[in-house]
Amino acid sequence: MKKWFLLVIAICVVALGACGKGTDESAASSDEKMTIKHELGSTEVVKDPKKVVVFDFGALDTLDELGVEVAGLPKELVPAYLKQYEADQYTSVGSLKEPNFEAISELAPDVILISARQSEMYKEFSKIAPTIYVGIDTQDYMTSFKDNVNMLGKLFGKEAEATAALKEVDKKIAAVKEDAKEAPESLVLIAGDKSMSAFGPGSRFGLIYDAFGLKAIDTTLDQAVHGQDVSYEYIVKKNPGIIFVIDRGEAIGEGASAKQAMDNELLKNVDAVKNNKVVYLSGDVWYLSGGGIQSIEKMIEEIKTAL
Repeated sequence: MKKWFLLVIAICVVALGACGKGTDESAASSDEKMTIKHELGSTEVVKDPKKVVVFDFGALDTLDELGVEVAGLPKELVPAYLKQYEADQYTSVGSLKEPNFEAISELAPDVILISARQSEMYKEFSKIAPTIYVGIDTQDYMTSFKDNVNMLGKLFGKEAEATAALKEVDKKIAAVKEDAKEAPESLVLIAGDKSMSAFGPGSRFGLIYDAFGLKAIDTTLDQAVHGQDVSYEYIVKKNPGIIFVIDRGEAIGEGASAKQAMDNELLKNVDAVKNNKVVYLSGDVWYLSGGGIQSIEKMIEEIKTAL
């Protein structure tokens, strides 16, 4: 994705027309609006919206960190670190790929936050409520992440909290980058019982290289969202010193299979295998979530621990 996809915030104060004194408790409390430009368009939304529907777990964990309540979310496959949102007080609005538009409409949200998995349904979401695309630009991950956090901070009146959180993230990234200077070249894989895909700089998991400072064993990999299919022979030939593995099956509830896939005789002489540097990353954080304050911090901690 191109950099112009990054969120650009334009705040404009709009005087709303006269309205009755009696208002619904769920209505936004301010008459100030924000116009938010994002990858899928430009969205005008009342500032500090009270009923929030969120389809991006990274955005959800940022809102949680900032102290912002949500009304509805897809409650299937909620990451373990966000399990509190499975409670009955939150409305289930379908799944990540199959939203329940009837349930969303009945909830009457003030704003809806979506990302890549729902991007093709943007117009349908927008018919219900102002909809903002908060997907991460993997080719400029940290800028995109920070833009999202700052936008959400402004939208919900949590600018100070957003600024403080980003400063803390920057400190942690600086520390992991220092550790990464001495680390061997590495490879990131999604592995399962049927296939393996590799990811390099600028890819879905490229922040390991682009932001955290590790060295990639292969800088020519396809940047496609699902990575580039690779074989055991490819891994042997590249011989990475560290292999980071994400188990997609475990993340989406289909059962863990990555460790079995990596337990292959062909890999026994690969440096990462010989030196016990095959690192299994959390599918909750890296596959289901990511791009939020809490998930970024968890990513940093996992990488730092592995070095």
